[in-house]
Amino acid sequence: MTDTVYILTNSSMPDLVKIGKTSGNIQDRMRQLYQTGVPLPFECFYAAEVESYDKVEKALHVAFGDHRENPKREFFRISPDKPKAIIKLLELRDVTPRDEVVDTPEEQRAINKAKSIRSRFKFEFADIPLGAELYSVFGDQYKCSVVSNTRVEFRGETTSLSRSALNIAHEEGFTWNAISGPEYWKFEGETLDERRRRLEDEQSDD
Repeated sequence: MTDTVYILTNSSMPDLVKIGKTSGNIQDRMRQLYQTGVPLPFECFYAAEVESYDKVEKALHVAFGDHRENPKREFFRISPDKPKAIIKLLELRDVTPRDEVVDTPEEQRAINKAKSIRSRFKFEFADIPLGAELYSVFGDQYKCSVVSNTRVEFRGETTSLSRSALNIAHEEGFTWNAISGPEYWKFEGETLDERRRRLEDEQSDD
């Protein structure tokens, strides 16, 4: 058995990541969590074997405690690259599954549909100007720039947030069929979806 710490995302819970641990197979853990009433299967953004998953998980929960949605649950409203940066410092081996853990075509279609809906994004919603540079949650070596209200320039090509994000995911070894671009591009340290939601909440409080 191995000590594994993981970061999971779920298309039915935008902006939330689950930070947890398992002594077993990460894919089995993802299937187990899906059986707890969650609408869609989880995806693994990152998973690594560590020396002591209890200590690492506790450190992550303390580090991001102010982003925790519920003290009794392991869900955090943060970009997944932030806990990944800490785990990489402590990892023994990267064990991230690169394939989607889905068991039926119906599950795959449901995931793709949810990602398509989440991808409908206009930069004006998040107060992001033309010319702004965006960085990928997969690493700051990937960047694009805003060229219209809905499009970006990535590697000299005008494209969508989702298509460019999916290209990066494939380069990172993931075999995902679809991706919600606003959840995988960042501006000023926030994912675009996270920034949009924050601004909407601030406006509703005024």
